[in-house]
Amino acid sequence: MQTASTLADGERRAAPRAGAADPPPALDRWAVAATVAGNALEFYDFLAYTTFAVYIGKAFFPMQTEFASLLASLATFGVGFFTRPLGGLLIGAFADRAGRRPALMLTIGLMAVGTLAVAVTPPYAAIGIAGPVILVAARLLQGLALGGEVGPSTAVLLECAPRARRGLWTSLQNGSQGLAIFASGLVGVVVAAILSRQQLADWGWRVPFALGLVIVPVGLTIRRRLPETLLQAHASGTGVGVLRQLSERHLGSLTLSVLIIMCLTISTYVNNYMTTYALTTLGLPPFQAMWATLVGGAVIAAGAIWGGHLSDRFGRKPLMILPRVALTLVVYPAFAFLVSERTLWSLVTVAALLNLLSTMSAAAATAAIVETFPNAVRSSGMAVSYALSVSVFGGTTQFVIAWLIGVTHDPLSPAYYVIASSVISLWAMFRLPETNKT
Repeated sequence: MQTASTLADGERRAAPRAGAADPPPALDRWAVAATVAGNALEFYDFLAYTTFAVYIGKAFFPMQTEFASLLASLATFGVGFFTRPLGGLLIGAFADRAGRRPALMLTIGLMAVGTLAVAVTPPYAAIGIAGPVILVAARLLQGLALGGEVGPSTAVLLECAPRARRGLWTSLQNGSQGLAIFASGLVGVVVAAILSRQQLADWGWRVPFALGLVIVPVGLTIRRRLPETLLQAHASGTGVGVLRQLSERHLGSLTLSVLIIMCLTISTYVNNYMTTYALTTLGLPPFQAMWATLVGGAVIAAGAIWGGHLSDRFGRKPLMILPRVALTLVVYPAFAFLVSERTLWSLVTVAALLNLLSTMSAAAATAAIVETFPNAVRSSGMAVSYALSVSVFGGTTQFVIAWLIGVTHDPLSPAYYVIASSVISLWAMFRLPETNKT
């Protein structure tokens, strides 16, 4: 039986990447701006939920304890990941058949509908069980949209970039997620500073979703002008055809990609959980807790660009591996420090450090993974590997660590989860060949 690395080596010889076979495209700055802005908007709409998970739990899942309400709210957040693989497969295949632009127009439209449902659905106290049911349906639709977003948007960034700067421009995928988290955190800080705890619980948590809806027309307008980067339509661009081609020709790259994205996903959602962690475990007031999301988003945006730039200079593998090793070593003492101090300063410091190391590794990994797949299946290959890993680990991470903390009463539980996943993903990073100069 062939190993994943053997399969990956074989498929690269059989199907050269577009970067190796095609002339380097001219950088299209409008395409980059349109892709990044739309991607940031979609991630903002999806991730705003986790910033206000405590209050959403109280509104839709009234239970005997706040811990039970929080678990129900986080489980609903995780539901949004169940449809990620379906979105990655269907919309990723659509992008490889019909083009990147129509696929990205579709994803932002689907996300808008899901966000509208979250923003306007009455709470459990008003309409009973219908409230949680509508909320779950909205999260499923948002998950479908975001599952289909990552593949086409990352493909556009790679296909618009000069060969020597592919890492930098591809890192804007991660950077746009940082902008989304920063925006969510900024809204959270402002809302928490203005409103009382009761107002936050009653209606204040709806504000970030309403703001996301206001920006949707802007996202649709700029994406309508997005240049097309698909070289040609491909006959295998159906869900079944894409799955067959990926399993027959690119199984090695797909396997390694899923394993690498696993630790990136777990780290991301542990970091995104920091606001809830500060509220429920550290006992910090809402205004201070929201700073974890705000600082984390800013560091992600800057760290992604830095990591992508360095990966162009020194290679993908060193920038994937070294920050991940450092994160594995520091995450436990970082959480121990945070638990012992329980101050705004310690929260901001730990959030910045963990997000920086995680994002630098993620930026290089994103470039390496998307470079592994040829133009014919680049969107679907990236989308499927991302959606598979994120659906399993992204949707469960915050629920798992909240449950672990509640059951074991060990506030360092998030660190253990990050360490375990990093060890597995580091193996896959070592197996993935260097793609920077190919």
